[in-house]
Amino acid sequence: MLKIKQVIAREWQAFWLATGFLSRIPMLARINFSDRLMNQCAVYFPLVGLMLGAMYAGLYLALSEAWSPSTCLILVTGFHLCITGAFHEDGLADSVDAFGGGYSPEAKLRIMKDSRIGTYGTVALIAALALKVTLLGESGTIWLALLLSPMVARLTPLLIMGCLPYVTDPDKSKSKPVADSFDRNRLLYAGLSTAVMTMLLTKLHVGILVWSIVATFGVALVWGLYVRRQLGGYTGDALGASVVFGELVLLLGLASLE
Repeated sequence: MLKIKQVIAREWQAFWLATGFLSRIPMLARINFSDRLMNQCAVYFPLVGLMLGAMYAGLYLALSEAWSPSTCLILVTGFHLCITGAFHEDGLADSVDAFGGGYSPEAKLRIMKDSRIGTYGTVALIAALALKVTLLGESGTIWLALLLSPMVARLTPLLIMGCLPYVTDPDKSKSKPVADSFDRNRLLYAGLSTAVMTMLLTKLHVGILVWSIVATFGVALVWGLYVRRQLGGYTGDALGASVVFGELVLLLGLASLE
């Protein structure tokens, strides 16, 4: 019984650690921080995405009582950027800057570490946010798209972590403890739980399930191969970019189904 309580306490801490890692939501648990716990928390990334999605969907439904869908989506997107600290969007901008401006793996990694945003990153960030708002508006059930896409997309970086080596300066990386010796068994748990929740939320809608697979496994395969060719492995910024790509691919699919 004591061991079960310890396991529950550890997983509870891991969930809130994942929440604090991916967002600015206050952690409602005392965390006994360790690299091992940081590594274990990754399994809860999709669940954190579901929690964020519930917040976005609820906010959208509340705002829609007073304003048009386009206005509501812009406000929800602004809330998303605030509550997550534009964490994944920053990874997208840094990745595009690096791959657009670097001529060697070393140069690309150096550009990724630069806190300044360049032309490539600025254009990619604006295009991604504009496309996201547009696709959400074209989704038949906007609240469902807001609820589902953050959860599904946050499985994508876990798939990349499970298949590629981590390449960056370990002493300066926030993602290093998460990526180090990533447990593939926990990846399986994350995948199964995400699949079950997706099936429940969509009532086994075949089209949405297919696009969810494309947004996770498809993006992880294409983006993972590209990143491996460019860098030899993945970085935290590349993982963040994969979340943005996963969301956009899923939203493209949802918009095409209507």
